[in-house]
Amino acid sequence: MTLMQLSRRSATLLLGVSLTVCAAAKSPDGPSSSSKRQKTVVILYENDVHCAIDGYAKLAGLRDAIVAADTACVGIVSSGDFLNGALPGTISTGQYIVDLMRRVGYDAVTPGNHEFDFGVPRMAALLPQIGAPVVCANLYKEGALQPFYPACVLKTYGEKRVGYVGVCTPASMVDEAYAFFDENGRKRYDLRPDDIVTLVQHAVDSVRQAGADYVVVLSHLGEVNFDGFIDSHALVGKLSGIDAVLDGHTHSVVPRDRVQDRNQRPVPVTQTGTQFAHIGKLLISADGRISTSLIPIKDIPYSSPLVTATADSIKRLISAITGEVIGQNDFELVAADSLGDWLVRKGETNLGDLCADAVREHCGADIGLVNGGGIRNNIPAGTITFGDAVNALPYDDLMCKIEVSGEMLLNMLKKCTERYPQKDGSFPQVSGLRFTLHAGSHAVTDVQVMNRTTAQYEPLQPGCNYTVGVSDYYKSGFGGTLKNAALIEQTTEVTYNVLSQYIKNTLKGDVSAYRAPQGRIIIED
Repeated sequence: MTLMQLSRRSATLLLGVSLTVCAAAKSPDGPSSSSKRQKTVVILYENDVHCAIDGYAKLAGLRDAIVAADTACVGIVSSGDFLNGALPGTISTGQYIVDLMRRVGYDAVTPGNHEFDFGVPRMAALLPQIGAPVVCANLYKEGALQPFYPACVLKTYGEKRVGYVGVCTPASMVDEAYAFFDENGRKRYDLRPDDIVTLVQHAVDSVRQAGADYVVVLSHLGEVNFDGFIDSHALVGKLSGIDAVLDGHTHSVVPRDRVQDRNQRPVPVTQTGTQFAHIGKLLISADGRISTSLIPIKDIPYSSPLVTATADSIKRLISAITGEVIGQNDFELVAADSLGDWLVRKGETNLGDLCADAVREHCGADIGLVNGGGIRNNIPAGTITFGDAVNALPYDDLMCKIEVSGEMLLNMLKKCTERYPQKDGSFPQVSGLRFTLHAGSHAVTDVQVMNRTTAQYEPLQPGCNYTVGVSDYYKSGFGGTLKNAALIEQTTEVTYNVLSQYIKNTLKGDVSAYRAPQGRIIIED
């Protein structure tokens, strides 16, 4: 039985298409009216948590401390990417995460692109379990007239009413295409890229008409325009009537950007980074002024005992399944640096080399490719467990062997490095291949492929064909550069099992050859 089969709980609760544009919700009864008017409103927010489960206890603890001080009404919201991205999400297909979020108590959430990792039916089964309204103005089932989730929700905090509007990046339809299209390429769900501005503005107007004093957009669009899809700043410039944007998707650390809306009114846009590096705080003062700030998670002294107990229980369940020792190392295998900067998305790393070698070895191919965005966590120094392998490559992507021409391979390298030095999830980690990337011109030169017989590198021949080991996810996405490659073999092996087997069986637990990156990607200024 595979890990996926062992851990996945059957999805029995399916959410139907929403029949309303905007849902209304009321907070529990609070103090007297005179007391309410004296209180500020604090909205704590997070984005791109990616299964960093220890942060939830501090988030809830901070909320509880503010409530205990009785100086403000408090809410908690999420701007997406919580279901997957690390071991707890992978091993439970998101169940452990919604269990934690239900314990915390949220006021509203919007889906990010990684909420679609397990498919829409699984997402639809999980998100209602959080116990909070799910809002998304631009997710539609194909052919439906109403959005899949309500576009907005109205919440009351003391005497103030806050409307939340959700929006998710249409890039999900490219990066998680399998969730939006069937096996014949027919569209099943749509994030309406051409209609986002209209849909969000309609939701803003609707929640204003319902009585909102303030409108906050929970956005999973990001700070950077990827592949022509709208980003959060561009969206603000086309809208009116919003008071703040709590953003996500690009893992940026943004305490407060001031972006002018359609009427040249400044609107704060903010992001907390990723994996609970910070908790965001939006403050609505008693006189109506709005400010945003970020609190480093390490500086929060509070923790919820209830949420901590749930997280500890989840850790014990995970350990029972993933505790098998597969290797040993006295150095760190790196995806990100100590500040959380994704090195694997803009250059070669030792963990990237290890993962790509595992893929090439498993597929018996000339070349191994792993997208940097698929490598999600470092493997720390010390004992290496199966859980570390799952944590490093946490997605249920299946391995396949394809055949590509040298020209197709060169086009893929150019496409997947064209955003350098910006971090890009499509940046390739490679095995059996080396090349030079010119930072200024973005040219890719000196491409060489290892001869499997002689183990020597030879210049890439555009007219020759090469076999490539790659995940089905990488093959189908990232500009479609590999989409038309001939499929030689589709395996049923997931990437984290491939990595675990390579460390345990091929390397016999010894990863010392990966102490440093091996010089496969040269970047020249």
